[in-house]
Amino acid sequence: MPEAASAPAVAATVGDSEFDRDTHVIRRAPGVYDIDLSAGWTIINAVNGGYLLAVLGRALGDALPHADPFTVSAHYLTASHPGPAVVRTETVRAGRGLSTGQASLFQYDDEGNEVERIRVLASYGDLDALPDDVRTSAKPPAIPPVEHCFGPEDGPAPVDGSSAIADRLKLKLDPATLGWALGQPSGRGEMRAWFGLADGRDADPLSLLLAVDALPPTAFEMGLKGWVPTVELTVHVRCRPAPGPLRVAITTRNLAGGFLEEDGEVWDSADRLVAQSRQLARVRLA
Repeated sequence: MPEAASAPAVAATVGDSEFDRDTHVIRRAPGVYDIDLSAGWTIINAVNGGYLLAVLGRALGDALPHADPFTVSAHYLTASHPGPAVVRTETVRAGRGLSTGQASLFQYDDEGNEVERIRVLASYGDLDALPDDVRTSAKPPAIPPVEHCFGPEDGPAPVDGSSAIADRLKLKLDPATLGWALGQPSGRGEMRAWFGLADGRDADPLSLLLAVDALPPTAFEMGLKGWVPTVELTVHVRCRPAPGPLRVAITTRNLAGGFLEEDGEVWDSADRLVAQSRQLARVRLA
């Protein structure tokens, strides 16, 4: 497999990277966690939904008897902003192989009222305990080698405040899904890219929750512009990813009534399907 471009001289490690520091939650009381949401994971002024999912995922991994996310379903209620937040978790069921919990993230509005930003229901288990048997018709996405793909650094200067998350990612997009950046969108709801973290940290189950929501929206390649806010996002983590860059493919088949779905697949350097996702998002048609 080709290596991701521009790797740092000394790669960060899992547990000691910017992603780990910025998703770190502090336990205030049983099931209650404090965090300062970092401005480093924003798009314009809103905090990225995948980063938020990783924050809640880390809190649930601490609160539940099992550490690995298997399935995580999130409803995004209001836009989150950088700054203090609190995560409240609840154990719904603790089984031998799977534990289920729910979590919500809250912030305060300008009047000092507590506002719920995102609510999650998730099941956790032990990925290392899963059998090796794989029967699938899925195939890795056909993405050109990293050196033939393009990232934010290859384009024009970004709008102020819009590139914070891009600075923390090692994202190289398939040229076949980059027509929107040249003013010539293909009309197909497809987005594909090599994905990694800028500091070289390898992927783990928690960072997969970020990866599924890190690419530009498929709406761009369908000729639409503007913010595409997530309404609901479900992620299935299938196995622990191997070291090395990930390949992410997102597709949309149906845009109707101002909403579209994005179906995502994440493949690791060993050609394994390590995560799947489905997202419902709102689009601006005018």
